[in-house]
Amino acid sequence: MEKCIIVAIADNRAIGKANALLWHIAEDMKYFRQTTTGCPVVMGWMTFQSIGGKPLPKRDNVVISIFPWPDKPEGVKVAGSLEEAYSMVDTSTGSGSGKVFVMGGGETYRQALPTADKLYITHVHATIEDADTFFPVIDPEIWKVESTTPVAIDPETGYGYEFTIYTRR
Repeated sequence: MEKCIIVAIADNRAIGKANALLWHIAEDMKYFRQTTTGCPVVMGWMTFQSIGGKPLPKRDNVVISIFPWPDKPEGVKVAGSLEEAYSMVDTSTGSGSGKVFVMGGGETYRQALPTADKLYITHVHATIEDADTFFPVIDPEIWKVESTTPVAIDPETGYGYEFTIYTRR
């Protein structure tokens, strides 16, 4: 099973504020959907709440929660840890080619990074000073760029962005 992380990060590694995304870039949302559809996704409980408390369609959804969750929505599996979440996903079905995607939030990313095989990063060229959640440092001694797209400009926000895939060295 290939363990992947998918995230959009600002130049200062900011990823969120008050349990919400820092921007809405339509092409990034499209990239996220295309990349993760058919693959299991793993997220923390706060991230699950931030996406509306409903499972993402056409993906197995695993939510990490250390608290009992007796009335979980249909289509959601609940794990007590990242390791348990990984053991619950079935990467043999769907079009995911054996991949599982960790999709947030900050603490879940921090836990997943040491064992991740690949990073799908949308680099958003902005500095968000009042963010309260940040992605860990992507150490170039550990990660190498597999591919990157040319910088595009989002017409709504004016932010430049690019999609970069990193693989572990």
